[in-house]
Amino acid sequence: MFRRRPETTVLRLEDSVVQVPDQALQQFEVDGYAVARDLFTTDEVDFYIDHCTRLREAGLYAGDFSGVDPSDTDPLKAFPRVIHMHRWDDVSLKWMIDARTAGWLEQLTGQPVYAVQTMLYFKPAGSPGQALHQDQFYLKAKPGTCMAAWMALDRCDEANGCLQVLPRSGDLPVLCTESADIIQSFTDVTVPVPSQMEAIPIALDPGDVLFFNGAVIHGSLPNTTTDRFRRSLIGHYVTGDATEVSKFYKPVLDMAGQEVDFAESPGGGPCGVWSDVNGQPTVKIPA
Repeated sequence: MFRRRPETTVLRLEDSVVQVPDQALQQFEVDGYAVARDLFTTDEVDFYIDHCTRLREAGLYAGDFSGVDPSDTDPLKAFPRVIHMHRWDDVSLKWMIDARTAGWLEQLTGQPVYAVQTMLYFKPAGSPGQALHQDQFYLKAKPGTCMAAWMALDRCDEANGCLQVLPRSGDLPVLCTESADIIQSFTDVTVPVPSQMEAIPIALDPGDVLFFNGAVIHGSLPNTTTDRFRRSLIGHYVTGDATEVSKFYKPVLDMAGQEVDFAESPGGGPCGVWSDVNGQPTVKIPA
């Protein structure tokens, strides 16, 4: 049984267990993303690695996008990602609604947030990356947008396939997609980026968390190493002003773990395309 959302929700930043640095707030305002260094401790990271390993070894889950076969030479079949673990794993639920994560999300967005998804990526050696995309394309939070908290469990760098983000893309509308290179990406759609703009890699140490909003164009590089994982825990959220989200992400939880009432957002709608305005790439939504 869900509880009805209050007509107004008071954000109590003074009660937060963390204080987001001004530099991070400013970067989020400009670029749509910011990094929380050492948000989780080494001991916690070691615990999550052990727990996630045992989850993967336990067998097949509904969120295994390609099945699982430990003997398969395809690294993404030997170690496929897992989705929505919080629905059946209490450890994942507690991680998703951790007070430190909530504090960062609320201070970055200036409002409460609601939790909708967990994901676990293993990304073993030899894995492809993920083409550039926007999370809001999938979540369709309305009004407002979605948010991601991407936590590194291993050292993440260009060699083992760290995330890359496009600076100053946090205010873009949802862009029209095109086909992706499925040799380099395990997903088959991407968003185009003008040649004069470039996504930059974000190196993270274990326990660091990258926060970004649903408009930010991001993806990941292939894991070109021969012996390194790039394990990560990811939480997806919607901002407190949202009343709708895609069906796949329901039920919606508040940051106390209680289910709340959310409408299902419809699919489709107009998308943005790049155009040249006085020599500058600009996104327009065709009439």
